[in-house]
Amino acid sequence: MKISLEQLEKVAESGGRITPRESEVDTAFIRLTDADLIRNVTALVVAMPDREEMIADLQARIEAGTYHPAAEEIVDAMLRRARADSLR
Repeated sequence: MKISLEQLEKVAESGGRITPRESEVDTAFIRLTDADLIRNVTALVVAMPDREEMIADLQARIEAGTYHPAAEEIVDAMLRRARADSLR
């Protein structure tokens, strides 16, 4: 899961607590009680590749020399991770 800087800033501003607005709670409740949505999301999660498969694919790409992330992607991931860790 990718965490945006905007999301991190909102969490930091709230002191680590997220207080949803009333309309968001209603919407979330409706969504969570929607059996079709739950079935669809479950099917999507089941269809996702396992972490081990993703790691194996990444290792193979690294070993083959075909994995070349952009410097901006690396820096972005490092900053988001550092920010998220500082909120713990």
